[in-house]
Amino acid sequence: MGHIYIKDIQFASESKIEDGILYVSEEAVKAVALEDEKIKSVSFDIAKPGESVRITPVKDVIEPRVKVEGRGGIFPGVISKVDTVGEGKTYALKGMAVVTAGKIVGFQEGIIDMTGPGADYTPFSKTLNLVMVCEPIDNIKQHEYEKAVRFAGFRVATYIGELARDLTPDETKVYETCTIKEGMEKYPDLPRVAYVQMLQSQGLLHDTYVYGVDAKKIVPTILSPTEIMDGAIVSGNCVSACDKNPTYVHLNNPVVHDLFEQHGKTLNFVCQIITNENVYLADKQRSSDWTAKLCKMLDLDGVIVSQEGFGNPDTDLIMNCKKIEAEGVKTVIITDEYAGRDGKSQSLADADQAADAVVTGGNANQVVILPKLDKVIGTLDYVTKIAGASEETLREDGSLEVELQVLTGATNETGFNKLSAR
Repeated sequence: MGHIYIKDIQFASESKIEDGILYVSEEAVKAVALEDEKIKSVSFDIAKPGESVRITPVKDVIEPRVKVEGRGGIFPGVISKVDTVGEGKTYALKGMAVVTAGKIVGFQEGIIDMTGPGADYTPFSKTLNLVMVCEPIDNIKQHEYEKAVRFAGFRVATYIGELARDLTPDETKVYETCTIKEGMEKYPDLPRVAYVQMLQSQGLLHDTYVYGVDAKKIVPTILSPTEIMDGAIVSGNCVSACDKNPTYVHLNNPVVHDLFEQHGKTLNFVCQIITNENVYLADKQRSSDWTAKLCKMLDLDGVIVSQEGFGNPDTDLIMNCKKIEAEGVKTVIITDEYAGRDGKSQSLADADQAADAVVTGGNANQVVILPKLDKVIGTLDYVTKIAGASEETLREDGSLEVELQVLTGATNETGFNKLSAR
């Protein structure tokens, strides 16, 4: 991975990257976004850390990347042709993101505050954001609008990423991916650890895509963890803002990166196992059975299991934990919590004694006051309908009284890639 650090974003007549500054031609990116006839109009704006700016309603956040060596391209099966990725060399534009915005579902979009107390709860207050607000054609169905905005965001991020193809990275990181046999021979004395990632797949507008395939259509399988760095997993998700993994988070999955940091030192990072979160009990049983079977076949010593969403997926989380532990593989689960505004309610919808090692991302019901900011990119017309808000959210002074779940990518007060163990 080659990291190219972006220090500023400016609109210009020509799109290019010079001296760490991204210059963006509005005319060029509008043309890229409007390739889909379902998008009637699009506007672009720039939001920078510390500015008195609120972005809402947020759909997705994407980090621009370009694959310069190796098989395939960025976002395989979505933008690039289907090919197995995860090897070679990829450049990422660090410190910036493409943010897509627009009312799709209404109650399932989110907020990004670039300053104030809200900024402490979203990682995207720290990035330079190129924001695209998409308006659909009339009488379009919500799932068609979501798809149009999703693909427009990927096209624009790919366009921006291509600007870095011939640049020299500011920093390069190398990730080792051994075969099963190589890993056992090279690290015979280290515990064999994998990451079990549960992908949101509860139905229409609750979707995640793997090489372009809706995750509810897959059975659990194995990935090389570097595949996600080329965009093998992308978001098509409209669940609550703090509960969905935007594409940016899939590209920069902190569990994967933290395990790579320990690979060859304290553990042997064997692989990434992806599974889904379906609605019907038989599907939950099948996926959790297969996930536990893979853990046993790989002769793992331990796994980290993360979930996406809450409520119904809590059952998948506990089923995975219970069955993997029953195969003699130790588990640590990562979960969010909905413990009520007073923090006293049961935080998960399911539980089991096997879940005795838990990492929490914080209580999404915690109430915060977001002060009125000088500028809104998008619209506040739907802010009272976002999950975690209410009819009393918009106060007379322009401030917002909301639960943490309205903030895009919210984890806890320490932000992205920081989790509090209990």
